[in-house]
Amino acid sequence: MPTIAFTKGHGTGNDFVIVPDDDGALDLSDDQVAVLCDRRFGIGGDGILRVVRSRGLPGGEATPDAEWFMDYRNADGSAAEMCGNGIRVFAKYLVETGRAGIDDAPLRVGTRVGTKTLTRSDAGFEVDLGRFVVDADEVVVRARGLDVPRPGQSVDVGNPHVVVALSSRAELDGLDLTVQPRLHPTPAAGANIEFVVPADPLVQAGVGVIRMRVFERGVGETLSCGTGVAASALAVRYWAGSGAPDTWRVEVPGGTLGVRVVPTADGEHVLLSGPATLVFSGQIALA
Repeated sequence: MPTIAFTKGHGTGNDFVIVPDDDGALDLSDDQVAVLCDRRFGIGGDGILRVVRSRGLPGGEATPDAEWFMDYRNADGSAAEMCGNGIRVFAKYLVETGRAGIDDAPLRVGTRVGTKTLTRSDAGFEVDLGRFVVDADEVVVRARGLDVPRPGQSVDVGNPHVVVALSSRAELDGLDLTVQPRLHPTPAAGANIEFVVPADPLVQAGVGVIRMRVFERGVGETLSCGTGVAASALAVRYWAGSGAPDTWRVEVPGGTLGVRVVPTADGEHVLLSGPATLVFSGQIALA
């Protein structure tokens, strides 16, 4: 069996197997990704980050304005559009291995929803996730631990999310996310599902504060979801109305992340900031 190099990394407990494939020689099957991510028989992770030069990709995926492309796959092997925690870990890997710099100019990384720009922040790295859409239509969400179905807010930040507001920390803690929540209507591509509880008071020193848990499609419950954190802040900001702040602090089981909404020439962008950690490196036989 061939042997590949890997590095394990995480962003607020959302963990990934990083596989360097600079020139695009690897073709990982869904089953191979699932084995690598298996926490008992593999390395263990919520997903795979394949590090590949954009020029090594088929023309339809290549991002000419970014040298490096983040090929993100969920733990079940399915491809995903974007990963907010993963892209910070990806940037950390590029910088630490000398593949790219970030101090003299922003780092541009290609994804399946276009090129994203990262800079350093006090917390680690900040990524501009770009424009977003808060859909006026509601989705009904059923989850084990909730007494009745709840309305969910659809938010798209490059990948799809449904955000559900809960009444208390006890209700949030009482959710059983070992069972996948059900959505009606069911989005064609599925969705990550976030459950949030606003702090009391919601706004503290000009910053909105919420707590969140998440069920990620293709993975299950994770300790954190970066794009889910951004979607949750955007949903609560939408619910709060015109006086809502543009800066948010989101607490997840794996730590704390920051969200900013900023005006740009092409409309409002949402930015996500937080830590990125590389844990260990090694080699593994590829089944």
